[in-house]
Amino acid sequence: MSEGGAGMTAESVRWGVLATGGIAAAFTADLVDLPDAEVVAVASRTEASAKAFAERFGIERAYGDWAALAEDADIDVVYVATPHSAHRAAAGLCLQAGRNVLCEKAFTLNAREAEELVALARGRGSFLMEAMWMYCNPLVRRLKRMVEDGAIGEVRHVQADFGLAGHLLPEARNGTLPPSHRLRDPAQGGGSLLDLGVYPVSFAQLLLGEPSDVTARAVLSDEGVDLQTGALLSYESGALASVHCSIVGGTATSASVTGSHGRIDIPHGFFFPDRFVLHRDGRDPEEFAADPADGPRNSLKHEAREVMRALRAGETESPLVPLDGTLAVMRTLDAIRNRVGVRYPGEDSAPDPALTPA
Repeated sequence: MSEGGAGMTAESVRWGVLATGGIAAAFTADLVDLPDAEVVAVASRTEASAKAFAERFGIERAYGDWAALAEDADIDVVYVATPHSAHRAAAGLCLQAGRNVLCEKAFTLNAREAEELVALARGRGSFLMEAMWMYCNPLVRRLKRMVEDGAIGEVRHVQADFGLAGHLLPEARNGTLPPSHRLRDPAQGGGSLLDLGVYPVSFAQLLLGEPSDVTARAVLSDEGVDLQTGALLSYESGALASVHCSIVGGTATSASVTGSHGRIDIPHGFFFPDRFVLHRDGRDPEEFAADPADGPRNSLKHEAREVMRALRAGETESPLVPLDGTLAVMRTLDAIRNRVGVRYPGEDSAPDPALTPA
C-alpha cells in the first residue's frame, strides 16, 4: 500500500485497533473470524491495557500510545473505537500518518470536527469511513432499495427511536448513572443524542437526506447533557421525520417508514433488524426476514467487509457510508443540540491547525 493512499494489493487486509473498550472487542472478535482480515496491532493509552487486549485476541503488537500505532506502516487501516470525544484526535493522528481509517460513531463531537477529518482524508487521498454499521446491514440495504423503487410510494414520514434504561447498566449506582460516567460527562460528549440518537437521525437521513428545518426538545441532566431528546426533522418535499433517544428509559428501538401508498415497519432493533413488514394499500402484509447466511443480526462483519472491498478497489470512501452523508448527519446533530442547549467543553475553540491538509 502506498503511503497515505487507499489502494492495496495484499490478499489479507491488515487492521490496527485503536482503543480497547467494549465496541473495540466486539469488532475485533468479528474481524478475527474473517479469512481475509488480519488484526496486527492494537493501541491504548496504557501499555497494560493494550497487552491484555492483544493477548485476548492473539494480536502480535501492542502499543501503549496512539502515535506508535499510527506510525506502524504495516497497517492497512485503523479502526478508531475511542469515545466520540476523542475521535477527532485519534482519527486525525492516524490520517496524518498516512493510515486509512474506519471511525466509530458519532463520527465526532460536531460538524466542524468532522469537516476537519474529511478535509484531511481527502487532501491526503486516504480512505475514511464512519462505522455506521446500520448502513451496511443487508436487510437495511434491502429496505432502502425497496423505498427507492417506490414500494410504498413517496415517503411522507419516518419514525425511529433508541433508548436504554441507564439505571440498569452495571455502572449505575443507587439507580442512576454517576456524573463521571461517559453518558453523563460533558467532557466525554455525554448524553443520549451522540451515543444513541445518531442512529435514529442516520436512519431518517438514509431515506430522506438532510432536513431543511429542525425542531427539538430535551430533558437535561444537572451536568448539562441530554437525558432524552425528541426532534422533528422537516423536508422541502413535505416529509417529516420524528426521532427520539433516551438514557433514562428503554424503548422498542422501532422504526417505520410511511409512504403515500403504504408503510414499512421494523418492530424492534431497527439498526440491526431481523425482519421488517411491508404494508401496501389493498394488499396483505409481507414480512421480509434477514438471511441466516448473513450471520448474526448483531454482526459487525458487514461494515468490515465494506471497508476491505473499498480498499481493494482503491476507493477513498464508501458509497454505502459516504462522507458527505456523515457530514450531513453531524450538521443535524449540531442543529438538535443548538435547539436544546447542549454544548461541550472546548467547542468554541479554534479549529485544530494540526488537522489542516498539507
